[in-house]
Parts: sequence; C-alpha cells; structure tokens
Amino acid sequence: MDPVLAAIVAGIVVVAVVLFKLIWRVAEPNEAIVISGLGARRRGQDMGFKIITGKGSLVVPGFQTARRLSLDSRASELQVSCVTKQGIPVHVRGVAIYKIGDDYASIANAARRFLDQQKRIDDKTHQLFAGHLRSIIGNLTVEDLIINRDALTNEVRISSADEMSKLGLVVDSLQIQEIEDTTGYIVNLGRPHAAAIAATARIAEAQRNQEATTAEQEAEIRKAAAVREARIQQSGYQAEVDRASAKARQAGPLSEATARQEVVVQETRAAELEAELAEKRLQAQVRKPADARAYETVTLADAARQATIAEATADAERIRLRGEAEAQAARLRGLAEAEAEQAKGLAVAAAIKARAEALAVNQEAVVAQQLAENWPQIVEAGAKAFGNVDHMVVLNGAEGVEELLAKVLTLGGTGLGIARALLQDNTPARTDRDRPVESPVNGVVTPISAEE
Repeated sequence: MDPVLAAIVAGIVVVAVVLFKLIWRVAEPNEAIVISGLGARRRGQDMGFKIITGKGSLVVPGFQTARRLSLDSRASELQVSCVTKQGIPVHVRGVAIYKIGDDYASIANAARRFLDQQKRIDDKTHQLFAGHLRSIIGNLTVEDLIINRDALTNEVRISSADEMSKLGLVVDSLQIQEIEDTTGYIVNLGRPHAAAIAATARIAEAQRNQEATTAEQEAEIRKAAAVREARIQQSGYQAEVDRASAKARQAGPLSEATARQEVVVQETRAAELEAELAEKRLQAQVRKPADARAYETVTLADAARQATIAEATADAERIRLRGEAEAQAARLRGLAEAEAEQAKGLAVAAAIKARAEALAVNQEAVVAQQLAENWPQIVEAGAKAFGNVDHMVVLNGAEGVEELLAKVLTLGGTGLGIARALLQDNTPARTDRDRPVESPVNGVVTPISAEE
C-alpha cells in the first residue's frame, strides 16, 4: 500500500475516533445524563429533553447539550431550635440521608430544579426538614420527644414525602440524635426518677449493710462456737495425752511382766514343737519304714502266691491241652492206619481178583507179564546153570552171550517152568484167612490175605 494512502487512512481513523469520543456520551452507574437540544427526545419521554442512565448516547455538538446529574446519596445535618407543646424551647440535632430518585420522573424533577445548582441541594433539604420538624415538635411534649423518637422521625418523613417527591428526592434515613433544653426541664424531669433510684439505692445499701452486719454477727457466733469446739477438742486431746503418759509410766513394769509371760509362752511353745518334732521323727524313722517293709513283704507274698497260682493254672492247662492233643493225634493216627489197612486190603483183593480173571482168560499173557515183571529173578535162575562151568568160550561177543542165555532158558522148557514157578510163588494159595472178615475200620468188610 502507498504510504501516503496509509497515512491518510490512519488520519481518517484517528479523526473518526476523536469525533466519536466527542459526540458519544456514556452515563456512569451513579449518574444520569440529561441531553437537551435539537432532536433530544426519547420514545416514551415527553419532557423536551432526554435522560440517559447506565448506557451511552450520541450528542451532536452545536445542536445538543449533555449535562450530568449525580445520583449519589447525600447527608444533611439537622440543627433546629423548636418550642414544644408545653412552651419549652428545645434544640434538636439529627441527620437526614437522601438522594435523587432512580426513576425518570424523579430525575426529571431534580434536573429541572437542581441541574445547575446541585451544591445547594443540601441547603434546600435542610430548610425543608427544619420546617417540618418545627411544625411537628410544636404539637408534641418533651416527654413525647424523649420517649417516642421513632414516632417523631416517621412523622417527619411522612409529612415531607410529598415535597421531597416534587423535588425528585427520596429519603433513605432520618435520625434524631439529641434533644436539649436550656431550662433544665429534661434534667428536672429525670430527678424524681433519679431520687427514686437514689432512695432505692440507699434502701438497698441499708439492706446490704444489715445483711452484712447479720452475717458478721453470725460469723462471730460461728467463730466463738469454733473456739469452744477447739477448746473442747484440746481438752480431750490433753486427756488422751495424760492417759498416754500414765500408760507410758506403767509401761516399764507391764513390759517386763509381758516379756516374762512371752518367755513362758515361747518356752511352752518350744517344748510342744520339740515333742511334735520327736513324734514326727519317730514317724519318719521307725513307723513309716516298718510300714513300708510290712507292705513290701505282704506285696511280695501276694505276688508270689499269684505267680504260683498262675503257674499251676498254666501247667494244668498245658497238661490238659497236651492230653487232648495226644488223644486227638492217637485217634487220627488210628483212623489213618485203619483206612490205610483197609485200602491195602482192598488193593490186594482187587489184584488177586484181576489176576484170577486174567489167568482164566489168557494164561499166556499173564505169564508174559509175570516174566516181564520178574525178569531179573529169571535171569538169575538161568545164570545158575553156568554156576558149575569152570571155563567157557563165547563167540560173537555180546550177541553170542545173548544166544547162549536164550538157549539155556528154553532148553527143556526151563524158562516156562521158571515162569510158572514164579507165578506160583507170586500167587499164594487161598486159605481160610482169605475169607472176608469185618474190619473194625469204618465198618467196611475187607479180605485178609495169608501174608497178613
């Protein structure tokens, strides 16, 4: 931007600001601005001027004028000389606190009357209140003034309210501080009360003095009684002291007698203690050991007796059990032997019966079985044939021996004869003993052989 143009714009702005400050007026919270002149009217205000409170407004220089009216509180001291209804002159001092009202009507009234004379408002207010005070006090007595100051104040405010409203003023407070008279009426008015108070005070003082005297006398009486009681107690204490002194004088002989008596008592007690000690020693050294030995002997004897009884009982029980065991063993052994004999007899009988049946059916098979079973005996019998031979030559080794032995066994039926002889030897002849007899074992009938 061109510097010249910028300076022109800045100058215009400065001029505009200065002009705005010159033509714009703002009302402070405690004041009102009264604007008069061309066009100085406000909607709703038909007063020929405009009132601004709490905001700003435009004032055109040369065509309009703006002046400020203070809304602060004011104080006016009242000093009024009056005459009461009784004709007694009095001097009244007080204070009135007032201000211009906040409404537009009050501000307009005050503006019309005090806008250029705001410093004279206090004088006019003082004259207003002084006149009303004189008129009101002229209808009251001194007593009314003293007793009903609040009524006086309210009467002044009520009577001056209309005039104060016309002036645009509002009374915040009105106080009557002091009422004086030059004749001494108020002082004399208080004298009867003061005298009554003084009389009451003197009566009270006399009563207090009488009460004090009575109290002092009672205190003296109590003091004398206390002295008497003290002397009586002192006499009693002295009597006790005298008795104590007498006892003290007798204390020597009494103490000796008491000492001798105590000696006798102590000696008697010592003798009793020695006797008790001897008895206890006898108890501990003689009686208790004897009792202990007797108890030990009785206990040992009883223990031995119990042991003997237990041992005898154990032996008897052992013998009984042994006898029962032996009897049971014998019975079992007899039963076992009988059963064994029975089984043996039954086996022999069965063998004999089987052999007989076999011989009847196949004698040769039985002979062969017998040969097989008794082959060692047969060989031994065959070998006896060579018993008388001194020297024999055998050819073909072992085979030659076998052939020679076989021939020997078969020559002349020797082998069969030997087998039959063995068979006869192993088959005993049946005798009368082979009859079945009754066995005592389990009632079973078993055959008894001759060998048995």
